[in-house]
Amino acid sequence: MAVLGDAYTESEARELNQAACEILEEQPYKHPVVVPKCREAFDVLDSEVIKGYPNGYSELKPEDYSNISDWRGEPVHILGGSPELQWEEIQKLTQPNLAGDPPADIRGVDWNGFQKIAYLGEYWSPDGWQEADHLSIRETVRKSLEEIKKYWQEKNVWPETVPQDIYGDAVEEPDEYLWMDDGGDPITGREELEKAYIGEYEEKGKLAFKSEAEKKFIEYREDLTLV
Repeated sequence: MAVLGDAYTESEARELNQAACEILEEQPYKHPVVVPKCREAFDVLDSEVIKGYPNGYSELKPEDYSNISDWRGEPVHILGGSPELQWEEIQKLTQPNLAGDPPADIRGVDWNGFQKIAYLGEYWSPDGWQEADHLSIRETVRKSLEEIKKYWQEKNVWPETVPQDIYGDAVEEPDEYLWMDDGGDPITGREELEKAYIGEYEEKGKLAFKSEAEKKFIEYREDLTLV
């Protein structure tokens, strides 16, 4: 997904539409998203361009400049809002109505609220925010993501194929499975690898460190040049 920006005027919508169409032509595996924030944008944006539906803290809400019918029949990405709020909007955009409008094609959703609240020691769940003082920030974020996945699976909208099936786990692996801080303690599992500070260097490739301070110290002492 490539979010190009907000279209507040018809001329801006035309410029963003041209940029999105160029991306689609040159890189068809990417999915440009344009947020139409004026009614005229719906008449200008190509049918293949995904429309970003503001659902978070945007100053302008969709109802300020459009009707729900403007979004129906279009490819849509829900921008922001908790899963419950996203589900409410999805119902408005897809359920049968008296006008017989076609449902919107919901291409995706996103939300970063659970990442912010993780720093306050809580994770998201369908039953409300739960205490997570016993978890690290990374573990708290992971717990929220697990709960969000379960929520969408219960709604029967979770995709059959997920990125991990295609690309593998989103974990950067060092060339050498040793902590460079102590020179010999092996990295034995995913948890240790996720906690590592990774650096990529011209001469030594990717190296793992137990802390950011040790990483900077060894970079300085060994005069390591980052790629």
